[in-house]
Amino acid sequence: MPINLSEPEKEVVIKKIGGSPEVRKHLETLGFTVGEKVSLVSILSGSVIIKVKESRIAVGEELARKIMV
Repeated sequence: MPINLSEPEKEVVIKKIGGSPEVRKHLETLGFTVGEKVSLVSILSGSVIIKVKESRIAVGEELARKIMV
């Protein structure tokens, strides 16, 4: 399921990153890699805030739907 549908504050593991090669590379540079533990912090007006590697990163909902957990 996409990260934006997971339970808030529950730690999950990234299973797959979808999208074009450019999108996957962009997410990888932000720290979203397969096997990485992440958690959904909140969804605020179209932005999805995700905790990854002790940082909180905001991405758009469309981009968040490409992060499968």
